[in-house]
Amino acid sequence: MAVKIRLARAGAKKRPYYHVVATDSTNRRDGKFIEAVGSYDPTAQPAKVEFDDERLNYWLGTGAQPTATVARLIRGRKKQAVEAKA
Repeated sequence: MAVKIRLARAGAKKRPYYHVVATDSTNRRDGKFIEAVGSYDPTAQPAKVEFDDERLNYWLGTGAQPTATVARLIRGRKKQAVEAKA
């Protein structure tokens, strides 16, 4: 079983909202998932990204591979955390 960390779409038509989930790579985009580890709201200004850092680090530590979009969101969030400390 290859675990991926990816986005699952929710929300209304033309109003996307995404859950960041850990799921088996063979499952459908909005289908069954193992655990929700965050959320992403691209319609907010600025876009709102939230993660459960403990669970996200657990899944990354066990070898789960984030998709390109989720990896970009993680990098952006870490960058914001570093800037906030400075």
